[in-house]
Amino acid sequence: MGSYVPSTGTQREEMLRAVGVSSTRDLFRDVPEQMLLTEPLHIPAGMSELEVSRTMTAMAARNTAYSAILRGAGAYDHYIPSLVKYVPAKEEFLTAYTPYQAEMSQGLLQSIFEYQTMICELTGMDVSNASVYDGATAAAEAAAMCRDRKRRVTLISAAAHPDTINTVRTYCYGTGDELRVVPVKDGRTDPEALRQMLAGGDVSGVYIQQPNFFGQLEEAEALGEIIHQGGALYILGVNPIAAAILKTPRDCGADVAVGEGQPLGMPLGWGGPYLGFMATVQKHMRKLPGRIVGQTVDSRGQRCFVLSLQAREQHIRREKASSNICSNEALCALTAGLYMATMGPDGMAEAAEQSMAKAHYLAGALCAVDGVELVYDGPFFHEFVTRLPERENVLAALAEGDILGGLPIGEDGVLWCATEKVSRAQLDKAVSIVKEVLAK
Repeated sequence: MGSYVPSTGTQREEMLRAVGVSSTRDLFRDVPEQMLLTEPLHIPAGMSELEVSRTMTAMAARNTAYSAILRGAGAYDHYIPSLVKYVPAKEEFLTAYTPYQAEMSQGLLQSIFEYQTMICELTGMDVSNASVYDGATAAAEAAAMCRDRKRRVTLISAAAHPDTINTVRTYCYGTGDELRVVPVKDGRTDPEALRQMLAGGDVSGVYIQQPNFFGQLEEAEALGEIIHQGGALYILGVNPIAAAILKTPRDCGADVAVGEGQPLGMPLGWGGPYLGFMATVQKHMRKLPGRIVGQTVDSRGQRCFVLSLQAREQHIRREKASSNICSNEALCALTAGLYMATMGPDGMAEAAEQSMAKAHYLAGALCAVDGVELVYDGPFFHEFVTRLPERENVLAALAEGDILGGLPIGEDGVLWCATEKVSRAQLDKAVSIVKEVLAK
């Protein structure tokens, strides 16, 4: 078996002589004898490249790749242009590390700067950070942005994604703050309940998701007015594809805009990867976690890029840091930036409009089947909930037909989703399978 140590024996001997020791053990003489490994590790023997290839191919063959996906719930099957796949695979981006040395990282810094710019254009906000781990993390970090010494309570809509609620709850637990959940009425955030929960004057920030977990479109602007009347800051979690055709978070009165960036060019495979985007108005710029890349000029007057602001990072604030975001999802941010640049405003709007139109077509066709009905009557984007008799049997039949059906929720509900990728023929096939199972 070959060695993963890149240096040769001769080179290692030369290095040992240079530091004045005669052996590797002498180099690590401060390590106690009882801490040393004295026998081989009990791990399987190594494989050849051919054996590894065969093993991985066999494992990959166990995956199921559906021809049509009618499930969303936070991860969406959108078309990814070839360019978006090609550029991030280039070695200078794929292997790049944190750009602490600006003079050696201009390409990476520019990619982040362009990403930030496009996120601001998408959300209507003034400034964006260089991204965080995922949408749920972004929501939790936004909640932390809103807190002050007097207001330590965060509100979150029960119509938000369950994973987001749990993540924000975990962050609140770690800081000793309180999280309260705003009830849902008819599939959307209850405005009167929200108003009452703000009356105590102890709420720092409120998180609303648009569209929400049930696919419903919230009255985001009206909810923002209620939140500000209660003296709290407004966090709006947005689907970036829907944002191409809906009112921007800024237009809805949001103080902070966050969301899951996976729809922006990132595949579904292996559960991700994911990307949390964050943007805010200038007033709250110094409360953003992570880092902000800025544009300036060098000593020769040429355009260049730098890490402009890292106000909450641990390596800047040490024990006073209020965030553990010490890096960013640079490769994912690059991918998202490439997607937005490749699609452009018109392309993203078309993807959104097609997704919305196909979801409404699917909803109408499903509800024409006896026993299937919409749970919520409000307007929706590209997800919706139906009651579905024989749910397990229907979803199993869809899977046999090479279609991943919706997500089971509640006792008899299914959360369906349609994107621009799914064809009318595939939608009709899915409806036909549902009809056939329920007719038995």
